[in-house]
Amino acid sequence: MAIQDLLWVENLTKYFPIERGLLRRNVGQVKAVEGVSFVLKEGETLGLVGESGCGKSTLARVILRLLPPTDGSIFFEGINILTLKSGEMQRLRKRLQIIFQDPYGSLNPRHTIESIVGEPLSIHKLAKGKERKDCIVELLRLVGLEESSLVRYPHEFSGGQRQRIGIARALATRPKFIVADEPVSSLDVSIAAQIINLLKDLQERLKLSYLFISHDLRAVKHISDRVAVMYLGKIVELAKKEEIYALPKHPYTKALLEAIPTLDPVIKRRRFILSGDLPDPADPPPGCPFHPRCKEVKSHCKEIKPSLREISLDHLVACHGVV
Repeated sequence: MAIQDLLWVENLTKYFPIERGLLRRNVGQVKAVEGVSFVLKEGETLGLVGESGCGKSTLARVILRLLPPTDGSIFFEGINILTLKSGEMQRLRKRLQIIFQDPYGSLNPRHTIESIVGEPLSIHKLAKGKERKDCIVELLRLVGLEESSLVRYPHEFSGGQRQRIGIARALATRPKFIVADEPVSSLDVSIAAQIINLLKDLQERLKLSYLFISHDLRAVKHISDRVAVMYLGKIVELAKKEEIYALPKHPYTKALLEAIPTLDPVIKRRRFILSGDLPDPADPPPGCPFHPRCKEVKSHCKEIKPSLREISLDHLVACHGVV
């Protein structure tokens, strides 16, 4: 683990038990995240893409220790956070924050904006009295909102403004690492672009590192330095943004990129549309998890699981057909 590495995730796994019957017997497991490994450097944005249900949000919550992992290691600034006791984790938690997907459901409708943004300051005992209020005003201005917002309630704001409030709340503890979990998926295109530009500006000004989760590959391309493609709980491709978009190697990555809307009729005719649905994570297919939907499938793909391997400098792919 290099000095500039902020977050190091190794073989992270999360299974959810399936319980049935009056005695709640364990009859299986949902393999939400399986063997995920990556490194996030200081000041970097790693985009995490994939279909709904592939394990992106679960992975984020395990990294933040909002969910306990089944296996694996998580190091943040050289500290193994899985070994920390609750009090130690509480002190470290202000360094790791999250921006939630839903700007409507993530803000308490009974609290004023001053209370919502100031809550982390109170929990972590970072400021009180006039200093606390001044800090909240500064946070609101940082995300483009006026001081008059303090006494208002979430329902008085638009979706984009509510997401700015959520960002201000995440910044209150002066974090180093922020998980942005689908932060623009519920916003109009023009508003989403403003939020992404705001996140980029804040990253430069405050030296932040992001794990940016989205199924919108255009948004991911705009904000990310590297991109990880996730399928059925596993990372199947990981590379610099330029390589992922120009030279994708995994068939699933190619299919995702071909699904980006375009007006070019030539590209439309060449497109490969994924057939079928994401397999059940409680009963994943043998071999390569993508093989039931892959147009390049070979016989051994149905039997042998491909490992995530480096095919060129910093470009990793889990596919038997890539050499």
